[in-house]
Amino acid sequence: MIMKQFFFASICLFSYGIIAQTSGTLTLTFTQTQHTSFQGTNNVMAVWIQSSTGSFVKTRARNVGNGTKDHLPTWAVNAGGTAGNATSANCNVVGATTGATLTNFSTRTFTWDGSDASGNLVADGTYKITVESTWNHGANGTTVTTYTFVKGPNPDVQAPANDANFTSIALAWNPSGAGINTIEPLQFTLQPNPSLDGKITMNGLQSNDAVNVFDLNGALVFSATASTDEVFAMDLSTVANGTYIIKVSRGFSSKEERIVINK
Repeated sequence: MIMKQFFFASICLFSYGIIAQTSGTLTLTFTQTQHTSFQGTNNVMAVWIQSSTGSFVKTRARNVGNGTKDHLPTWAVNAGGTAGNATSANCNVVGATTGATLTNFSTRTFTWDGSDASGNLVADGTYKITVESTWNHGANGTTVTTYTFVKGPNPDVQAPANDANFTSIALAWNPSGAGINTIEPLQFTLQPNPSLDGKITMNGLQSNDAVNVFDLNGALVFSATASTDEVFAMDLSTVANGTYIIKVSRGFSSKEERIVINK
């Protein structure tokens, strides 16, 4: 009898671990690259959460107009509608920010509270936040970009690499709890860019931040550690003219920016 009770208790504990549901906030920030389109700076966008296998969880944003309702086919299908109509009532936008066609390319920020479209906290595990952005007709004027993260009791802070459509990307899952949900994506600024003498000033660093500079072939050309929270000065006057990648690392977080040296 004792063994049966022990076995039952073990199964209960094991099951509880599988369905852990940590509350918290996911934040995704990026800056759009401006593209030339048939409507100037107009563009449409949808952002949604998916499971690791691609199942729909929740829409976070949908900006589209009646004249461009066929421009978000991937999201429309995932959200329960059809590819040709992103404004259909069948598309699930519960809890999402919705609006008309966007009129500019700028910095966007989206959040998720860990719940599904029914308002229920989902199980911990690997999830995806997907962005569909369209600025023109046809296959050459649209992109679907997915960022994968882990929802759970530990922070997941990332700085995904820039691409042709999004730059300054910061992704962070921050679980609720004292001292945990205050973690934010690493941010810094640098100037001047381009640098005409190779000397660069960086703001926003903290003591012990690692600063590494790479050329476009991945070769390390400069490495240092910030000693204070004050302004960090970097001298790249000895490197050849060109474009370089400055990477700042702080614990599990990192961020990259490009700098042009033109002496």
